[in-house]
Amino acid sequence: MAKDGPNWDGLLKWSIAHSDGTRPTRNLSEEDRRWFMEAMQAQSVDVIKRMKEITLVMQTPEQVLEAQGVTAADLEDMLDELQEHVESIDMANDLHSIGGLVPLLGYLKNSHANIRAKAAEVVTTIVQNNPRSQQLVMEANGLEPLLTNFTSDPDVTVRTKALGAISSLIRHNKPGITAFRLANGYAALRDALSSESVRFQRKALNLVHYLLHENSSDCNLVSELGFPRILLHLASSEDTEVREAALRGLFELARDKTRETSGRVSEDDDDKLRKLLQERINSISLMSPEDLGAAREERHLVDSLWKTCYNEPSSLHEKGLLVLPGEDAPPPDVASKHFEPPLRAWAANPSTKTPETETKATPLLLGAGPSPPIADVQGSSGATEDANGISEGKQ
Repeated sequence: MAKDGPNWDGLLKWSIAHSDGTRPTRNLSEEDRRWFMEAMQAQSVDVIKRMKEITLVMQTPEQVLEAQGVTAADLEDMLDELQEHVESIDMANDLHSIGGLVPLLGYLKNSHANIRAKAAEVVTTIVQNNPRSQQLVMEANGLEPLLTNFTSDPDVTVRTKALGAISSLIRHNKPGITAFRLANGYAALRDALSSESVRFQRKALNLVHYLLHENSSDCNLVSELGFPRILLHLASSEDTEVREAALRGLFELARDKTRETSGRVSEDDDDKLRKLLQERINSISLMSPEDLGAAREERHLVDSLWKTCYNEPSSLHEKGLLVLPGEDAPPPDVASKHFEPPLRAWAANPSTKTPETETKATPLLLGAGPSPPIADVQGSSGATEDANGISEGKQ
């Protein structure tokens, strides 16, 4: 919209502000109707058209764009806009139809780290909870550049964004999980856990937990790759989310029942696990009431791990730290108060009846029945019967 054109936005705001419902309605004249349609069209965006325009830019070689004065910041803004459009599942699936998915995946190899990271973000949005787009990205070989960026990109933000895209791509996607395993994805996750980036560690731990939860047969593989010792180390992290995620991973390994012959962890690792859990119990015991409330998941994870490994409750039970006062109380009943059907509320609370409602006919739930004899009506003329037409006290 040109800057020197009509201020449609201001006119619309003025119209809304002066449409308070206090004036009688009137039919729009043809001129008013035309003005309204022009204003609405000026404020709307043809999403498919814009996605096609963005696709054309993404298909243009990087050198050509640079020669035309297009900067990396301009491309980032363009990808930001594309991400907003593909938040709709329909638009995400349409991106492939208009030829935009393949050039987007090509941006994962862009020379600018910020663009590689942003392209991975857009892919994440496209495939998240979207089986159709997951399939399309897999068919376009989109997992390969994501794995490359995840494992070897020099920029940790690019690696983190690529891992996020991989997590969304293979979640609830069996072919994706299989491809990830065949590409030595677990070894890449192990290396990611050694990163100094807490955010990178969190994403890697969350994916490890998901994969082990969905495929318990992988517990043997991750144990052979040395995950138990890494998880034991991260379970003492100062970052709460890293600590809890590491405990979740240890719990998945501990409850695996498929490795009874070889043992879940070595004797040395078992001693380290017991020591770790005891240290966490001691730390929890020293927490303030506020910190205890925030550490609810950690408390339950420590106790569950202890019970799974040693067949007895942890000392958190004896100390009264597993379930704090009020934590086992049922949530407040807001549904019955705010969403109760009006008729049920009316029948359950007769005090809400007003003289106006008492003079109206009683609602019939089971169909019409014989009118009660006048002699059955007790008390004053304001007496009422129940919803079935039976006088109070009768069955």
